[in-house]
Amino acid sequence: MAGLTLASPSAERRGYSPGREAWRRYRRHRPAVVSAVLLLLLIAAVVLGPFIWRVSASDIDVVAGMQGPSLAHPFGTDDLGQDILARMIYGGRISLAVGLAAMLVSVFVGTLIGALAGMSRGPLGYALMWLTDLFLSLPQLPLLLMLIYLFRDGLKAAFGPEGGIFILIVLVIGGLRWMPVARLVRAQFLSLREKEFVEAARALGASPTRQVIRHILPNALGPVIIAGTIDVAAAIIAESTLSFLGLGFPPDTPTWGRILYDAKDFLDIGPHWALFPGAAIFIAVVAINFIGDGLRDALDARKVI
Repeated sequence: MAGLTLASPSAERRGYSPGREAWRRYRRHRPAVVSAVLLLLLIAAVVLGPFIWRVSASDIDVVAGMQGPSLAHPFGTDDLGQDILARMIYGGRISLAVGLAAMLVSVFVGTLIGALAGMSRGPLGYALMWLTDLFLSLPQLPLLLMLIYLFRDGLKAAFGPEGGIFILIVLVIGGLRWMPVARLVRAQFLSLREKEFVEAARALGASPTRQVIRHILPNALGPVIIAGTIDVAAAIIAESTLSFLGLGFPPDTPTWGRILYDAKDFLDIGPHWALFPGAAIFIAVVAINFIGDGLRDALDARKVI
């Protein structure tokens, strides 16, 4: 029929890509899109904040102590007259860096153990899952506190007060969060290793390492990415908890949790001191959880949105 053009199948294939489809599905998840914008704004604030708000986080002005929000101090001041906005900008970089670094540790360890357990057809897989179940049965908070007490002084002496505590908190939190990722990856590997495309690769002589890297792992990354977003939020909460208990970074390192710890005795006369860091932790954790929900829907081809 004249004037009627039909797209060829090859053109349709060129116009489709898994990444583009995942992005389209993610955009339809309104809370996830709003959360991504909020998280980007939060990251931009802590990264670019020192270039815009040039007040030092360590400047002390006792005369201006415990002032509420004002033009000079938008988030108010603490008992020493230190600007809370400047301290939150400085501490936000540490809190978010701890969350991301601990997530990378947990995802790396969990993916490695889960992949080994999923590809093993002998006792190694059962031993790794027994180890995973053993770690899952341990009480995490008491174990976390014990490890902090045991290794804090040694790492401080080796890497400095801030560097030692950062390494310790990242390794401890990440080392206690890999188990769900390992079980998830193992389940994905057990399913994918029996698929036709893996059988075809095996029949063509692909080594087990090549099967994992080129065929199985890329198809198992969707759930791992979702689990990673949850681990970021959990790591931020864990670091805030440790700092609130006085076991995190040194007192002169104002992470969001440390600011809350310093503010707990002044809630009656200076609620703003705890309000703003608490709100920052709340926004970051909720936003990351909604982003995880959006990624789950976007990467799940069986879910229609």
